[in-house]
Amino acid sequence: MVAKKLKTAEGVEFRDLNHNGTMEPYEDPRLDAAARAADLTGRMTVEEKVGLLFQAPVPAGPEGDLVTGPTPAGDVDTAAFIVDRHINHLYTFDFASPEIGAAWNNRLQDVAASTRLGIPVTVSTDPRNSFGSNPGAGMRSRGFSMWPETLGLAALRDEETVRCYADIARQEYVATGIRAALHPQVDLPTHPRWARQYNTLGTDPELASRLVVAYLDGFQRSAALGPDSVACTTKHFPGGGAQKDGEDPHFVYGREQVYPGGRFEDHLAPFRAAIAAGTSGIMPYYGMPVGLSRHGKPVPEVGFAFNEAILRDLLRDELGFEGVVLTDFTVVTDGIMFGRRSIGRAWGVEHLSYRDRVKRLLDAGVDQIGGEHCTELLLELVQEGQVCEARLDESVLRLLKVKFELGLFDDPYVDVDAAARIVGREEFLRAGLRAQSRSVTVLTNRADTAESAPVLPLRPTPGQKVYTEGMDESALRDRGLVCVRSPQDADFALVRLSAPYTPRDDYALEAFFHAGTLTFDKELQEHVLAVASTLPTIVDVYLDRPAMLEAITAEAAAVTANWGTSDAAWLDAVLSEAAPAGTLPIEVPRSEEAVDASLPDVGAATENPLFRLGHGIRLACEETR
Repeated sequence: MVAKKLKTAEGVEFRDLNHNGTMEPYEDPRLDAAARAADLTGRMTVEEKVGLLFQAPVPAGPEGDLVTGPTPAGDVDTAAFIVDRHINHLYTFDFASPEIGAAWNNRLQDVAASTRLGIPVTVSTDPRNSFGSNPGAGMRSRGFSMWPETLGLAALRDEETVRCYADIARQEYVATGIRAALHPQVDLPTHPRWARQYNTLGTDPELASRLVVAYLDGFQRSAALGPDSVACTTKHFPGGGAQKDGEDPHFVYGREQVYPGGRFEDHLAPFRAAIAAGTSGIMPYYGMPVGLSRHGKPVPEVGFAFNEAILRDLLRDELGFEGVVLTDFTVVTDGIMFGRRSIGRAWGVEHLSYRDRVKRLLDAGVDQIGGEHCTELLLELVQEGQVCEARLDESVLRLLKVKFELGLFDDPYVDVDAAARIVGREEFLRAGLRAQSRSVTVLTNRADTAESAPVLPLRPTPGQKVYTEGMDESALRDRGLVCVRSPQDADFALVRLSAPYTPRDDYALEAFFHAGTLTFDKELQEHVLAVASTLPTIVDVYLDRPAMLEAITAEAAAVTANWGTSDAAWLDAVLSEAAPAGTLPIEVPRSEEAVDASLPDVGAATENPLFRLGHGIRLACEETR
């Protein structure tokens, strides 16, 4: 039963969400979001309130159908989640096309409209407009405009580019029915080995604080959400970059966050800016602080989502945050994901039962539990009196207010044909490609002699021979160049690499988290050096994390860093068709030993780094800044 649009005797049009033919206050579009949320809360059963406090991951079917059965992320019954468990916040994975995503949203809303109160579904996503391929941190983009990772936006140090990116991504999200973004990520990547750097806004707390305001402005459009907004959840509070040994708390060996340099406040700075700018939500990280004290009191050594000192005392009372607190995903239950075991990331409280973990989360101040659908656990706690209904109402009001502000109760549907026209629009694609090119960071640019010009920008003539590795040769042929199979036959070489890491694949998602070594495999490095010693070679490295580049920079004619750049966009940069303007948003250390000796909570502070934060050569005027 789909909610009908009716008119009152006074001519006010409304959606008859509870199918009774009368406009209730929560159905009245003239009332403000807080008043409507309060009215609806009073009409909800305990079961309906409990469902609102969960956000479940649900894939779209290949044709936009609702999935039932096993998926790589676990067993799913989409309609049952909405109707039986009353879950109406759903996290989406990739979908085959924008039109399919839009059609899927509409089918979700049809199911939601059939429920007793007609509460619409809010669809959320991780970033999907860049090159990341880690399903624990972002989605592959299909049809959406393609931009550098946010670390590349930080390399440009330009609020207007960030605002443009966010505004375009917002339009593409809204067109497909996505109304909640589980980003921006404003952790300061102060440990060079940490795997999550490419999604951040860099190491500098002042820069990250400045850029997150522009980011939120582009997605949310203002501190007050509206029908064209995407509600953002800023993460990972209170900053996830100060990881012991640079490991990640998705995994038990990376659960500890440490602050030997006493720089906890640096990590808080971007969150202060985000809260002041009106971020709709905040997501605490999995990590647990070790040895941290604030205001003379030790902070409990439990995961941040379970940590009342972090969420109630710091986030709510000290920072004044009034929005939604959403946990990172799967902090309660164990399971199987992508064919690997997945452990509930309840660090510091692993000894608690699943049910007690849920209670601990609510006691700490969490509003919504991410990545779970275990509503029965919370329902039992309420029925037994361990969680009172008034505590549910505290979170329900916050969650409903966002839905009302987004206009979902008045119209949750999208136009499938419009999604095809809006997502990946030509001007959106051009803007993303330009940002990719401009974010390229030139690290070195040598001249063979004092009299000759540096190798960049390249000025090849049609018919010149080029040897390539790590590139699609069609991008070169499109420019009139001839690709050859041997360096000995070429006039110059172009080699594209990715930063090294230590492969791991024991836990779910672990293979996608690039952690461990920053040093290239010896055989690979010797091969690159051999090519570079044979002919002029430009080496480009995708720095999702830093890499040990000293040997390569000593031999290559030029070295660039990219932060998610297609072959065509990178060629535009090195040919100076779109002058690269990137500067390093992270430091590039000189040695693994320097990384080992550094303090994990202090950014850009390894001894004698190869390239300092902010380094970058401008090709147009050969100016380093």
